[in-house]
Amino acid sequence: MLRPQPILAGTVVLALAGCTFSGNTPAPSANVEAPAAFARERLIGQWGVASFHTDKDRPRTEREARAQCSQPYKIVKGPTDGVMMHVADDPELHELRLKGDTSGRTYLGFEAPPGDPQDREILSATDKIMTMRFVDPDANRRYGTFVFVRCGA
Repeated sequence: MLRPQPILAGTVVLALAGCTFSGNTPAPSANVEAPAAFARERLIGQWGVASFHTDKDRPRTEREARAQCSQPYKIVKGPTDGVMMHVADDPELHELRLKGDTSGRTYLGFEAPPGDPQDREILSATDKIMTMRFVDPDANRRYGTFVFVRCGA
């Protein structure tokens, strides 16, 4: 007759105990939400928009964004606490909200933890110029870093 080995039996008991309690413990969140670095009103307005893929192109891209003010991209208040904007690969407007994380980064996106793949990370934002990029590596590779220049500023 085979007798269970004490080490093997102990391992099985621990594994089963872990199964019993693992369902009651929430999974750790990659990004814990914190207040955004600024209010949504900073985003609202008319903007010239362009994008770049390498930092050396940023000055030219800012000039190109300013030139787009003849046909500005409009960011307006959403029906709740967000702003109405487009998302990657979708022609429809969606309400997006500002989200901060505990590392001090600010994101713009749907109701999800900050840094969700559908979010944009706002790299910098003043009253006159903003830069942001998509968190999703594929969307970021295709679209690059966006420069928003406030029209009339």
